[in-house]
Amino acid sequence: MSSSKRKSLNSPDLLLTITVFTLLIVGVIMVYSASAIWAEYKFNDSFYFAKRQLLFAGTGIIAMFFIMNIPYLTWRKYAKPILIVCFILLIAVLVPGVGLKRGGATSWIGVGAFSIQPAEFMKLGLIIFLSTYLASHQKYINSFRKGFMPSILLVFVAFGLIMLQPDLGTGVVLILTCLVMIFIAGAKISHFVGLGIIGVIGFLGLIISAPYRINRITAFLNPWEDPLGNGFQIIQSLYAIGPGGLMGMGLGQSLQKFFYLPEPHNDFIFAILAEELGFIGGTFILLLFFLLLWRGIRVALAAPDTFGSLLGLGIIGMISIQVMINISVVIGLIPVTGITLPFLSYGGSSLTLTLCSIGILLNISRYAKL
Repeated sequence: MSSSKRKSLNSPDLLLTITVFTLLIVGVIMVYSASAIWAEYKFNDSFYFAKRQLLFAGTGIIAMFFIMNIPYLTWRKYAKPILIVCFILLIAVLVPGVGLKRGGATSWIGVGAFSIQPAEFMKLGLIIFLSTYLASHQKYINSFRKGFMPSILLVFVAFGLIMLQPDLGTGVVLILTCLVMIFIAGAKISHFVGLGIIGVIGFLGLIISAPYRINRITAFLNPWEDPLGNGFQIIQSLYAIGPGGLMGMGLGQSLQKFFYLPEPHNDFIFAILAEELGFIGGTFILLLFFLLLWRGIRVALAAPDTFGSLLGLGIIGMISIQVMINISVVIGLIPVTGITLPFLSYGGSSLTLTLCSIGILLNISRYAKL
């Protein structure tokens, strides 16, 4: 890129950057608050999870600033190799002795303390590839055979590999994100109707095939039927949110994190936040996510080309869908799915990949006419 073009680039979107850093700061504080008791008990170090989260956040921030300076069109050039690597990782995690089993799912690959979650890479890899494919084949998107079907088949192959782990939560986020991208690209609604019927049948099949998923549905409909078993998580989550009231019990004053609520620093961190910071604290976090969504959509729509718009909308769509699912689970609107809350929940792969995605979005903002 010539020096004249470099000078013409905008600064990265300031409001988007501030929103992300605010969520990160709140996330590190809440991870410590929610995990201190468990960390002290298990590792004799109340800062164990907080220190690791700070390391993940720091690594993610460095990656975000590095990627922020890579022209987003570069990702279009390497879309196929990136997708191939993502598929190789998804297959590798299923190989006995290679994949690491945690929480009932073989979703990790790595050695010792260093491990990655290939499904998280696939979400971003598929967004990049679909953005490339849909931008290049936009004139065929109305065609079921030439445009719609190839995109859907690719998405379902990735979904199928993720379900072999199994990881329904991540798979649902991937499916919904890609469907949003395909719809925005101009696919016919009639194609989605047929796909929806097949999807409902397939989803019911997935639920019936695994007894624990049926138990989750049953617990969702009536958690009090089995309050010490399948309904335990959602009941304890609601017990955390209820006493929070308007102002909360105070930072660090949660009772549910005392070994009552499972995964208090991970999937259910929003429940602890609502307990300690109350309705005001929970609303503040939701407003930050709405601000992130609004700014992300503005950046994507202002991108100078179709690829940039689809890439930006895919990234912000992925984050927003994950937020909606996580908070819906925590407040009892949908069954437990095992999805983390972006920027707040404890986790390395999820947080790092989310920040890398934001780096791409910030680079798009440098070219956007906001």
